[in-house]
Amino acid sequence: MITKFDSLFAGHVDMDNIGYAGIPVNDRVFDNETLSGVFDKTTAIAKTMDGLGYDTLWLAEHHFQPEGYECLPNVLMLAVHLAHLTNNIRLGCGFNIAPMWHPLRLAEDYATADILTGGRVVFGVGRGYHTREVETFGSPLLDQPANRDLFEEQVDIVFEAFESESFSHQGKNYSIPPSVPYRGYTLEEITLVPRPLNRPVECWQPIQSATPRGLDFMAKHGISGIIGGGSSEGGAMDKAVQGFREAYGRAGVELEAGEKLSIGFHYHIADTQEKAMREVAGMYEENLKMFGPLRLVRALSDEQIEVMSDAKLAPTADLPRVEDAVESGGVLAGPPDLIIEQLKTLEKKYPGLERVSVSHPMGTPETVLTEQLQQFAEEVIPAFKQEAIIPNLIR
Repeated sequence: MITKFDSLFAGHVDMDNIGYAGIPVNDRVFDNETLSGVFDKTTAIAKTMDGLGYDTLWLAEHHFQPEGYECLPNVLMLAVHLAHLTNNIRLGCGFNIAPMWHPLRLAEDYATADILTGGRVVFGVGRGYHTREVETFGSPLLDQPANRDLFEEQVDIVFEAFESESFSHQGKNYSIPPSVPYRGYTLEEITLVPRPLNRPVECWQPIQSATPRGLDFMAKHGISGIIGGGSSEGGAMDKAVQGFREAYGRAGVELEAGEKLSIGFHYHIADTQEKAMREVAGMYEENLKMFGPLRLVRALSDEQIEVMSDAKLAPTADLPRVEDAVESGGVLAGPPDLIIEQLKTLEKKYPGLERVSVSHPMGTPETVLTEQLQQFAEEVIPAFKQEAIIPNLIR
């Protein structure tokens, strides 16, 4: 039964001239003042969600984006800041890109955030998808097997550091601690100081390709999964949900369909479905322009990705439209009653599902974001929570 509602914000600035006919992604460059303003936008979103019945605001770690799409380089630091400006909302790391961190530094920083916020920061890890950031930090991404090996070793170390009073690790990429003299003795084990107070640590990870190896690794550590974007449409969602359940079964844990998962959708509320699609179309297209070339939208061909960057050709090219996404189930658009009906259908299909994430595509202005979050909380969430308290929006 769905009882928890989240939202993801990756840190995009307000931008003009969006959609297939708008400015190409690679041609956008914002000044530092505009890019820095994303922190105020994130604060407005967090304050809007706080107390409205939402469970978690997920924040995405990304780097080096003057184009203005994903501009939150340190989500742990930001989460601690937001926790002191809000009262109820949890702040999720969606996600810390492990290959860009030393695993012990990531473990220390999360433990500090856990303690300073009284457990309101949620841990999350990912492998990364931007070559510009992962490779710049000195880790592999183009070499996918090396990226996977590094990620798994890092996460193994993080969990060992969380749970052990002291530990050592010898692996392909790390020897922890190094065998060096220290104050009259040779290091053999090391202790994370501090460790999280809230243990075992709740951890989430995105599910993209849903390979048995990746899902088995999640089950090994009890990691929950977030299915979103192109992976939440049609058959791709079913494959991910079933594969996740089977992986936990191989680990000896029986789950209901949808249990330990969050399914994410873009959404837009309006009086009619036609009006909602019309209003969100440009933002949907801007989102595809950003993520298509990163191979995060599986249905796109090389030819479609190429034409998408040409503002003259793209509007009339054979490219996905928001109507297609609504039909396939990746975007919820229309009046509240229709969205409730769609989510109730999802609830019946996956009886173990407790959590849904409703977010907005790249290019959505702050005013639209906050208004839509408010309307969703007032007109959709109460259908899933018998006692929904909707206080006045605090700005």
